Amino acid sequence: MKKHDFIVIGGGVVGLAVARELLLKKTGASVCILEKEDGPGRHQSTHNSGVLHCGLYYKPGSLKARLAVRGIRLMTDFCREHSVAHEICGKVVVATTEAEVERLRNLESRGQQNGLEGLQWLDAAQLREIEPYAAGLAALRVPQEGIVDYQAVCDALVREIERLGGTFQKNARVTDIHDNLGGWVLETPTGDFETRYLINCAGLFSDRIATLAGTKNDIRIVPFRGEYFELAPEARHLVSHLIYPVPDPAFPFLGVHFTRLINGGIEAGPNAVLALAREGYRKTDIHPREAAEILAFPGLWNFLRRYPSMVWNEGRRSLSKSLFAQSLQKLVPEIRPEHLAPGGSGVRAQAMSRDGTLLQDFHMVQKTRALHVINAPSPAATASLAIAEDIVWRIAMH
Repeated sequence: MKKHDFIVIGGGVVGLAVARELLLKKTGASVCILEKEDGPGRHQSTHNSGVLHCGLYYKPGSLKARLAVRGIRLMTDFCREHSVAHEICGKVVVATTEAEVERLRNLESRGQQNGLEGLQWLDAAQLREIEPYAAGLAALRVPQEGIVDYQAVCDALVREIERLGGTFQKNARVTDIHDNLGGWVLETPTGDFETRYLINCAGLFSDRIATLAGTKNDIRIVPFRGEYFELAPEARHLVSHLIYPVPDPAFPFLGVHFTRLINGGIEAGPNAVLALAREGYRKTDIHPREAAEILAFPGLWNFLRRYPSMVWNEGRRSLSKSLFAQSLQKLVPEIRPEHLAPGGSGVRAQAMSRDGTLLQDFHMVQKTRALHVINAPSPAATASLAIAEDIVWRIAMH
C-alpha cells in the first residue's frame, strides 16, 4: 500500500494548487494527488470562460472577495514565472437600464471595498470610445480583469509538484474511503493508498467524497450546465474587451457575457441549465443514478419553486439560438443569430442547501484529519493559489 502524509483528491486547479502549497510549506512531507481522469484539469478548471476574476462581485469580507483579490495577483505572478499565456485586458460591466445604473453604482462601491484598483465609471459616450458597438447608459471599467490558459496553468502546476517531490496519480478514481486508526485508506482502480490527512478537492463529486469519508452533510452539488457560442470571424470586431451585464439580484447566476479567448476568438455565454449528469456537458448526457439523486434532493424542488421563470427561460434559450442572440443583443445590439457558432460547455459544481439556496461563498468543512472543499465554483480557478494558502493555514491551525 502506498503511504503518504497528505492525499489530495481531485487534480483540478484547486487540488493542484493545494498539493503545491503543501509541498512548499510542509518540508519533507509526502504529498499525492489522486485524479480519476488521464490528466489534470479535465473538468471545471478548463470548461470555463478562461477569465482571471479580480473580485468585483463578491460580498466584502467573504472568502470569495478576499481570496479572489489575492488570488489574481498570485496567479498572474505564477503565469509570468512559468510562461503561461495570459493577458490583463480589462472588462466593462454595462448597465442598460436606470435600475441597472443604480445597481452598477453599488457594484462599484463593492469593488472599492474589496480593494480593486483603477475602477473607472463611464458614461454612454465614454463606453462607446472603448467598445463602439456596446449599448449602455453607463459602464464600469475594471482594468485588473484578464484572461488565461487554465490548461497550461494546470500542466505547469503538475510540473512544479513533481519537481518538489509530489506525486500526480492519474486514472485513480476514489471508490471507497476507510478510517484507519489515525489515517485513511482510499481504494482506487490503481491500488489502495494510505494517508495521514485527506483533502477533498473533487469538485463535481466533492459532496460524494465527503460522504464516503463519513461526513454528514445536508449540502449537495447540483450541476448546472453552461453553454457557449463562439462569434464568427466577421462578428469579432463587435467586441474589444470582456463585456459583462450588471448582475440581476433575482437571478442566481451572472448572466451571458462576451469573453475574449487567450488563444484567439470571442466566446458568448454561458447560460445556466440544470444538468442530469454531474459531467453532463451535452443536452443528451443523462446519468440515471445521478439524475435520480438530483431529482430526489428537496433543495432542487425548493430552488425550482423560487426561480420558476429563470429555469423556464434558461431552458428555452438553451434550445434556441435566436433567444440566445436576443440576450446578447442587450449588450451588443448588432449581434445576429448567424454570428453564433456552437462553442464549448462546462458544468458548475454548485452547492445547494436543502432549502434551495445556492451557496454564494466558498465552503469548506474541516473534520479530524480531513478537509472537504464542498463549494468552489467561480472564481475558484483564479483564486486557486490563494485558496491553497487558506487551506494549508486551516490544516496547520486545526
